Amino acid sequence: MEARAIQRGVRQSARKMRLVIDLIRGQAVPEADAILRFSKKRAARQIHKVLKSAVANAQQAAQRDNAPFDADGLRVTYAVVNEGQTLKRFTAAAMGRGTPILKRTSHVEIRVAGAAAPAAPAPAAKAEANEKAKPRAKAKKRAPAKKKKTTKKASK
Repeated sequence: MEARAIQRGVRQSARKMRLVIDLIRGQAVPEADAILRFSKKRAARQIHKVLKSAVANAQQAAQRDNAPFDADGLRVTYAVVNEGQTLKRFTAAAMGRGTPILKRTSHVEIRVAGAAAPAAPAPAAKAEANEKAKPRAKAKKRAPAKKKKTTKKASK
């Protein structure tokens, strides 16, 4: 069972939010919940909301499919923060000038999946397995290129 939740337009820069999202990526949902609840960062509150929403979405999907549901068995499989739209504002500066202020926003996406969900092998791993199965052709050694002899004509 996999579910996701997205929150767009969070009024905090993506760079600051990535510090918190990196802490929960790959963690079990109860551990991620505890990390976010006791974090002092402002971003943790917004990310916690998205995590709770993803768990609720997983519960609804399980209920719709009439499948058993255990929130403690879920893991954060995908957690990313992308940059959103930047609000551009100006403030007064010396000598009648205006200096720009960039108010950055971000988009948070979290996916949770149950432990029973089979993990698909990475495409890179398949490519490596195919290369190992194929016998490699031996490269032919070439003889070094011969230098041409140049002769100088005597000038009269």
